Amino acid sequence: MKVLIITGELAYPLVKQKADKSKVDTIVHIADNTQIAAFLTPSKIIKEIKENYENQLDEIDMILTPGLMRKTTIEISKAFNIPSFKGSTDAADLQMVLDLVEDLELSEDKAADKLIEDEKRKQAFQFIEDYENNEEKVGELLKKPNNILVKNLPVGEDFPMRVLSEIANAPALSKEDLIKKAEYFVASGSDMIDIGMLAGEDRSEDIPGLIETLRPIIGDRPLSIDTLNPKEIKVAVDCGIDMVLSLDHGNCEELLPLLKEHNIPAVLLPTNYNEGFVPHTPEERISSMKKLLKKTEGLDGIADMVLDPINSNSLVDSITAYNDFHKEIKRPMFFGVGNVIELMDTDSVGANALLTGIGMELGASILFTPEESGKTAGSVHELAVSSKMMFLAKHRHSIPKDLGINLLVFKDKRKHVDLDEDYDVPVEQAKECTKFKRDPLGSFKIRVDYGKDVESSKIVVTHFKKTKPDIAVSGTYAKEVYDELVKKGLVTRLEHAAYLGSELQKAEIAMITRKDYIQDFDLFNRPLKLK
Repeated sequence: MKVLIITGELAYPLVKQKADKSKVDTIVHIADNTQIAAFLTPSKIIKEIKENYENQLDEIDMILTPGLMRKTTIEISKAFNIPSFKGSTDAADLQMVLDLVEDLELSEDKAADKLIEDEKRKQAFQFIEDYENNEEKVGELLKKPNNILVKNLPVGEDFPMRVLSEIANAPALSKEDLIKKAEYFVASGSDMIDIGMLAGEDRSEDIPGLIETLRPIIGDRPLSIDTLNPKEIKVAVDCGIDMVLSLDHGNCEELLPLLKEHNIPAVLLPTNYNEGFVPHTPEERISSMKKLLKKTEGLDGIADMVLDPINSNSLVDSITAYNDFHKEIKRPMFFGVGNVIELMDTDSVGANALLTGIGMELGASILFTPEESGKTAGSVHELAVSSKMMFLAKHRHSIPKDLGINLLVFKDKRKHVDLDEDYDVPVEQAKECTKFKRDPLGSFKIRVDYGKDVESSKIVVTHFKKTKPDIAVSGTYAKEVYDELVKKGLVTRLEHAAYLGSELQKAEIAMITRKDYIQDFDLFNRPLKLK
């Protein structure tokens, strides 16, 4: 196969380097008077090929254009009757594209590297789906002591770690807020939903209504209740709860017959809160858990060795407890990731992924988290993704890299190769204009309407004529919103238009990342100065 690659002057050295390293026979052509490859158009490329390769067309099997070219390659394919497709967005990825060119179904309008990512992602999800839907295999795995069934959901070391999201302080929420929270967790990828009760209060009378409200929202997902209060647990069991958080030495004897009768699994804590007993060392935790397992024999128990926040007791000791317990006893294990993340001032994405990886190595079955602070917003989705990443890594016997699924939110996987763009023009230092002149057509108030997920969220812009609102525009992308505002003729001043574009882009980023958007304030902090 011979591939003709069209590029610009700046990208040519790197494109040529990557093309020469590939196993494909290539011709790399620099388009005349074109520095930036992304500025190429189909008509320009057609002209270049006619002028330079008219007599070689019979030898060319494929034409690759820059991945960042705005228009499709359809016109090029028709002009020469040669398949023409978009290459990679980054020249650094061209070798990968060329090496896969015979196996990859390239696109006329989508960059090749994006297609590779899409295909890897599709294969990754397909593997998980096929694994979960293999009824015979699942049935065999459920015979092992480290796997159980919670409602109809297989839970255990041999399955992807299940994400259990807690609706904290559920009895204190309005019905509307309860539903919104549950819808959000479901949309975020939660496998199980937990009703968090109020510590130190008996709200048994609220439980039937909570369960009745949540069941239609969560579908066939298991529903659990988070309380040590025997009275609340008894009411929840009578109302059909699927799992109990938690049993410990203080309440297990009273509740055990009931849970066994209804075949309801329970999370087991190595504590006795009635007597104020909380083990700390790994040895104490394991010894106490063994005694509790003996007391609750015959019950499907999920061992919670209690993951401690950093520098509270000891995160390391708690991880050691999990590790030593797992080496000795094969039982499903509960991993309270939220204990660590909620009590650490850092972004949650990487921390959740790291703890998920640790949980996988320890043999954890359930990843548990609320989302009670701004810094942990999105934790359920992060755990849902990282759980799948670790499951794939485990089964591929690989590190959690190049899996087709990733949690890259704020940083890029590969560093973009910057091209030396020296235009030999004077460079002036930008200075902020301190004078503000109001647009005679009015002003804008911008907000983000956060839905249960990004797709259901909106950027909402209200136009004010003097002090009175007269029209609002909403959309999911900054560009479609400002296009509509410009189309309606609501902006006259250039600086106002630039400001509007900047603020709308901030709003879109906030919507995607679930950061708080406040108009006229920075979205991100500058890096912390160490001195």
